Amino acid sequence: MTVSRREFLRGLATTGVAAAIGPSLVAPLANAEEDATLGTWKTSGSHFGAFRARVYAGKVQEIEPLAFDKHPTDMINGIKGVIYNPSRVRYPMVRLNWLKKHRYSSDTRGDNRFVRVTWDEALDLFYRELEYVQTNFGPWALHAGQTGWRQTGQFHSCTSHMQRAVGMHGHFLTKVGDYSTGAGQTILPYILGSTEVYAQQTSWPKIFAHTDVLILWANDPVKNTQVGWQCETHESYAYYEQLKQNLADKKIRVISIDPVKTKTQNFLDCEHQYINPQTDVPFMLGVAHTLYKEDLYDKDFINTYALGFDDFLPYLLGTAADETEKTPEWAAAICGIDADTIRDYARLMANNRTQIIFGWSIQRQQHGEQPYWMGAVVAAMLGQIGKPGGGVSYAHHYSGIGIPPTGAAGPGGFPRNLDPGMKPKHDNKDYNGYSSTIPVARWVDALLEPGKKINYNGATVTYPDIKMMVFSGNNPWHHHQDRNRMKEAFKKLHTVVSIDYCWTATCRFSDIVLPACTQFERNDIDLYGAYSASGILAMHKLVDPLYHSKTDFEIFTELTRRWGQHKAYTRGMDEMDWVKMLYNECREANKGKFAMPEFDEFWAAGLVEFGQGSDYIRHADFREDPEIAPLGTPSGFIEIFSRTIDRMGYQECRGHPMWFEKAERSHGGPKSDVYPLWLQSCHPDKRLHSQMCESEEFRATYAVQGREPLYMSPEDAKARGIADGDLVRIYNDRGQALVGAVVSDDYPPGVVRLQEGAWYGPLNEKVGAIDTYGDPNTMTLDIGASELSQATSANTCLVEIEKFNGEVPPVTSFGGPIMVS
Repeated sequence: MTVSRREFLRGLATTGVAAAIGPSLVAPLANAEEDATLGTWKTSGSHFGAFRARVYAGKVQEIEPLAFDKHPTDMINGIKGVIYNPSRVRYPMVRLNWLKKHRYSSDTRGDNRFVRVTWDEALDLFYRELEYVQTNFGPWALHAGQTGWRQTGQFHSCTSHMQRAVGMHGHFLTKVGDYSTGAGQTILPYILGSTEVYAQQTSWPKIFAHTDVLILWANDPVKNTQVGWQCETHESYAYYEQLKQNLADKKIRVISIDPVKTKTQNFLDCEHQYINPQTDVPFMLGVAHTLYKEDLYDKDFINTYALGFDDFLPYLLGTAADETEKTPEWAAAICGIDADTIRDYARLMANNRTQIIFGWSIQRQQHGEQPYWMGAVVAAMLGQIGKPGGGVSYAHHYSGIGIPPTGAAGPGGFPRNLDPGMKPKHDNKDYNGYSSTIPVARWVDALLEPGKKINYNGATVTYPDIKMMVFSGNNPWHHHQDRNRMKEAFKKLHTVVSIDYCWTATCRFSDIVLPACTQFERNDIDLYGAYSASGILAMHKLVDPLYHSKTDFEIFTELTRRWGQHKAYTRGMDEMDWVKMLYNECREANKGKFAMPEFDEFWAAGLVEFGQGSDYIRHADFREDPEIAPLGTPSGFIEIFSRTIDRMGYQECRGHPMWFEKAERSHGGPKSDVYPLWLQSCHPDKRLHSQMCESEEFRATYAVQGREPLYMSPEDAKARGIADGDLVRIYNDRGQALVGAVVSDDYPPGVVRLQEGAWYGPLNEKVGAIDTYGDPNTMTLDIGASELSQATSANTCLVEIEKFNGEVPPVTSFGGPIMVS
C-alpha cells in the first residue's frame, strides 16, 4: 500500500507518535532536556556584538555574549531568530510574469508570485541578463553601485563579492555617498577638511577631564551604539555610566537639544531643551548673534584658524540682501525657544569648556548641509576646536567612536575591484553621454527621468537610462524614500537581481532572487571594534547553510564560471585559505606592536585582544600648528565662508550657512495646516536599520498588535481619540501605513516617531496600497537635500494620524513569496 506524506502525518496526529512508529524511536525524547545541555560552543560576531553559541544536533541552541562584552545589547537575543526565521530565502526564485514574458513585465512587479528554479537555471538567467544589457545597451544601463550595511565579516562582504564578479563581466554604474550622512559628508570637507562623520573623535576620558558643558545635539548614543559597522564591543557604555555619575556629582552639565526626550537623556537624567523640528539653524544663528553682539566670541581663534567670518557677518547682522537681523527674537519665533534662553545658551557655551556632539538625523533633511555648517561656525566662534573636551563632533554615536583607540591594524577584505592586468569580458567604457556615477539617493530620479541633468557638488550629473539593477545584501526598499514613487520607477526596469538571505521588500520587487546564507553559516574574521580596534575576532561557522542557500563567495564563483573567470575571481583559494591569508596579513601588519598568535591558536581561542587604547583629541594637531597640520579645506583653515561653494552658484547652498524654509515643516511651517505632525524616522532601538526585523520572536517583544510601534504624545493621541495599543493609520499625500500606537510623555505635541527599518509590506503591488506593517518611507519625501549633496531629505516629512476602524488586513511583510508552478 502506498501512503502519501500528508496521509502519514495525518495518521501521526490521530493515532499518536508511539502507536505510529513504535516506542523505541521516541524513547530518547524523554531525555531531550538533558541532551539539550550538550553540544559545542563556537565563537562568532555580529553588528550586535560578539557571542558564543552552543550548537547541538546541527542547530544553534543558545547564544550568550562574549565575556569581553560587559554591556551586551538586548538585540543579541534576536540572533537565533535571524538564522531561523520564516522569511529566509530558501531556493533560487524567479518572478512569474518576468519568466513567462521573457524579461520585461512591469504590470505585476511586486505581486510576490515566484517560481522555484535550480541554481543552474537561476545563474544562467543572471548571466543571460548581464549579456543582454552589455551587448544591447552598455555599462550605462547596469546599476551595481549599491549602498547600505552588510553582515559582518571581512572576507564575505557582500558588496565586494558582487562588484568584483559583475565587474569581471563588464563595467557598470556606481554611486557616491550614502543615506546615513550624505549631506554631512559632502559639506564638511569644505568647512573642516574631512567628512568628520566617520572620523575618530575626542576620547571620552578627555571629555570627562576637561568638559564643563556637554551638548548632545539631536544625538542619542545610548540607543545608537548598540550596533557597530564591524563587530561592536559596547565599551562605550562604561563611559556612559561614568558620564551619568559625573553628572550626578555635578562635575559636568549635560544638555540634550532635541524635539523628543531621547533614550540617552532618560538614561543620564540630564537636562532637555525642546526645539521645533528642523529649526536648529535659526537657534544656532541666534546663539551666534549673541556671541557677536556681547563680544563673547574668540577673535584670536577666528583670526588664526578660520577664514570668511567677515563675509558671514552681513547675513548674521541683517545688512545683507535679506535685510533680516538674526537676533534671538527672530530665531525664537521659528525654533520655539525664547530669546532670553537663546542668549543664556550663548553665554553658557562661551564661559565654559563646551563639547558639542551632533547626531546624524538633522542632516537627513532638506538643506541638511546647513545645521552641520552652522554648528562648525558656532564652535569656531567659541574658539575651543582642538582643545581637550571642547569643540565639535559629528560622530560620537557611531561604532564606538570616543573609545580610546589602540591603533592596531585590522584585517583586509576580499577585493572589490579587478586584479591588476585583468579585463572584463565586455570592456566597453562608453557611457553614452550619461554619468557613470550618480548621487546615492538619486537613482529613483534616474529611473523616472533618464537624460535629465542635475547639479551635484560642483559638477553636472546626467541621469543614465538604467535597464538592470543588481543588489546583494542590500535593501533599497528600506533605505530609500517614497515607496509609491519607487513602485512607479521600478516599472521602468527590465531586470532586477537580488542576492539575500531573507525575503525583503527588495526581493519582492525583484525578478531573480538568489538565496545567500547568513554570516552564521560560514567562516570569517572581523575587527573587534570598528574604531577602538580592541581585537581580532574569529567568526566560526555555527551551522551549515540552511535550505539551498550558499555563501556569496560560492554564488559568484559559479556565476563567473559561466564566462570562464572563476579561477581569477577566487585566485585559486577557498574560504579558509582566504580567512587564513587575511589573518596572517593582519598579523604581519601588527608585528612589533601587537602580539598575535599563529592562526590555528587564534582560531581555537576565538579572539585576540589588543589591550587599552590611547586618548585622542580631535583637531589638536591643527590647533597646535595650522601650518604644519592644516585642515583638508582648500585654504587649510576652517572655512566659515566657502568661496568654492559660493562659486557653484547654488540657490539652496550658498557661500555661508543660512536658514532656508522647508517644503514641509510642523509648528506653523509649510503644509502644517493639512498635515500637522512631524514624522521622525530615526535609527531604530531594536534593529540595525532593517536587519533583525525578520527575527520573529524578538520582533514580538516590541511590536503592537503585530505592527511597528508609532510613538506619539498624550495630547495628540487624546485629540484623535487614540489609546495606547490602538491600531492607527498614518498617512499623507504620498502614502499610508497601518501601525500600533504607543502613547508616551517622551514626545511633545506635533511630533511622532516611526523608526526606520520596519519592513515594507504593501497590501498589494498597486500604487497607493496601504503598508500593512509600518515602514515610515511609505510617507517620506524623496527630494535632494540641496544641489550640493543631493542627499536624502527623509526627516522633512509631515503626516496625519487617525484611529483605524476598518477590517484589519494581514501583515504581508514577512514569510516569503507566493510560490507558483
